[in-house]
Amino acid sequence: MAAILDLIDRRAFIASLGGAAAVAVMGHEERAEALEHYAENRLNELAAAQNNGGAGAQERPFPTVAELDAQIETCSTRRGMSNLFGNGRGNVRRLEKMPEKPTILDFFRLRFQPANHVLQSATRAMKTGMKEEVILACLLHDVALNLMHVDHGWWGAQMFEPYVPEKTSFAIRYHQTLRFYADEEAGYEYPDSYHRTFGVDYVPPPHIQSAYKMLRNHKWYMEPRLVTVNDLYSFDPNAVVTIDPFIDIVGRHFKQPKEGLGNDNSPVAHMWRTLANPDAPL
Repeated sequence: MAAILDLIDRRAFIASLGGAAAVAVMGHEERAEALEHYAENRLNELAAAQNNGGAGAQERPFPTVAELDAQIETCSTRRGMSNLFGNGRGNVRRLEKMPEKPTILDFFRLRFQPANHVLQSATRAMKTGMKEEVILACLLHDVALNLMHVDHGWWGAQMFEPYVPEKTSFAIRYHQTLRFYADEEAGYEYPDSYHRTFGVDYVPPPHIQSAYKMLRNHKWYMEPRLVTVNDLYSFDPNAVVTIDPFIDIVGRHFKQPKEGLGNDNSPVAHMWRTLANPDAPL
């Protein structure tokens, strides 16, 4: 097993599965199977390189945008599809019914689990002494992936805007932009996994570029930047994390509607109803 693990670039392996957020919703058996398949593929690649006299040993480690685009019609699901609405590795599972007046903690327990990625991110933020608004942003920043992958920062900020401090929703929205831009002084490097996920020659779209220009001069630049700093692009499947350390922070900063999320007639109630019942046909 040690020899197999020596073949694996941890970040490349996680990126090949769709990133840390995708790995977070996989079961232990799925992760083990994926690891085995990845190791087998690496062995085959190395064997092929040796059979070609070493040719290919220096091959480009990351795909191009064009190569990723060419893969679209080879897949049964689109890359932007959310985690609740499809598996891609088999059938979806039956979901437990939500309570009559669901809270954010109910959604973590019944729809966002295992939520390992965001729990690790928030744990890191707490241990490094971040402000509570930032810790809350770290806790919530990627749960919108259960609803929509595309522009998940904007989706997430919109979902939480009626319920959290303005700085928290700001940080959730713009962490999506800042993850594409390194900041050495803040301690953030562009993740290698993004070269594989988006392409080695990827250029962020105009709305991301525009948002970055705005953020560089914004008084709240560090809020979303600290989310990227506390984000985890090297997913640790062995970390033991729970929602428990954050219950008080949620209680202080999350305005839980008395009717329950999805039932409060807010402009985003439909998003929470969709998360609550993704099996509804219409």
